[in-house]
Amino acid sequence: MSTMSMRRHRKRKIKAEINVVPYIDVMLVLLVIFMITAPLLNLGVDVELPQSNAKSISAESDPLVVQVYPDGTFSLTAKGDKAPQMISAQALVARVGAIHRQNPDIAVLVGSDGSAPYQRVLDVIDLLKDAQVEKVSLLTNQKQGAAQ
Repeated sequence: MSTMSMRRHRKRKIKAEINVVPYIDVMLVLLVIFMITAPLLNLGVDVELPQSNAKSISAESDPLVVQVYPDGTFSLTAKGDKAPQMISAQALVARVGAIHRQNPDIAVLVGSDGSAPYQRVLDVIDLLKDAQVEKVSLLTNQKQGAAQ
């Protein structure tokens, strides 16, 4: 009888297939987990990103330019001014507010020296908001060697 049982074992061939049923089960469990957690991961703030191929500002009139210096002072160049005029914070709010009320479409630009603290630039933007200016643009220089 031992020879009969040996023959039966020899006739049974070894399967060379991969059993994929457990992998499918794991995949379906992961799919359900991701489907449940994906809507919950929408944490964040909507941000409008700047456009990359910016063109120079075209305006009917000359823009107002507020220049910020490293020592915290600033100057204003308005239409008709040949040189920037040093100005105090209160005078800046009053003058820019008056010009902006007369011409709401006038462009207001803020420029700064590279060594000026960023906080000074933000302070000037806050002053411009006090003058009821809603849109403020920042002046930049193009890097040398940058593609045009």
